[in-house]
Amino acid sequence: MLPPEESREALFKMFRKKYIANLDDLFRVLETNSRMSVFRRLKLINYLTSFTDAGRYYTLKDIPTFDRLGLWFYQDVGFSRAGTLRSTVIELVHCSEVGMTPKELLAVLKLRIPNSLHNTLHDLVKGKYLKRQRAQRLPLYTSIHPDRAQKQIEARSNKIRRASQKIAHPSIEATIAVLVETLKAGDVLVSPSMVSARLAAQAVMVSVEQVEQIFSQYGLQVEKKIAEQP
Repeated sequence: MLPPEESREALFKMFRKKYIANLDDLFRVLETNSRMSVFRRLKLINYLTSFTDAGRYYTLKDIPTFDRLGLWFYQDVGFSRAGTLRSTVIELVHCSEVGMTPKELLAVLKLRIPNSLHNTLHDLVKGKYLKRQRAQRLPLYTSIHPDRAQKQIEARSNKIRRASQKIAHPSIEATIAVLVETLKAGDVLVSPSMVSARLAAQAVMVSVEQVEQIFSQYGLQVEKKIAEQP
């Protein structure tokens, strides 16, 4: 096991090169097979644990460039400004002007195992951290605070109603929102469903059909690929 100061230097060097690491990487760099020793050394630095992959990945706090939802992904591993998956879901739902559906949360969080989200939502509702509602037949998760939840439900209903009336002809505002969200992805090619979900999380209701129309109109590609830049 490397001594504390050498451990710090070794960890910083590794993270600057790899950006993220799992326990096997940490065992190798710190020259130990002890989980307890690894976490003692991690406490010496400012680190984050991934909310995806059952928290099996780590990074330095100053590496992620979080998006407006407080999320950062590298090689499909997600980190959140809020921390754990539970805290992240609470933050996303509470901050959304229109609440969030499970489908939207899955798209935004990019979870490989849907059950991890469903179990988390169940526990959060049971623990009274979130409330499960219905809005025009959609399962909708809202803030636990009644006034906030009511505003989210009303906003969701209004957005759904307006969006359903605009499916054939996306508005200029919807088109701009889709193009901006797509451009923000940089070299990552995103799907219409993901763009729709990410906008919904920002209280901008644009249906998947509308996004597909806009993509077609502007010749945008929709296949996904992995970004290699942090």
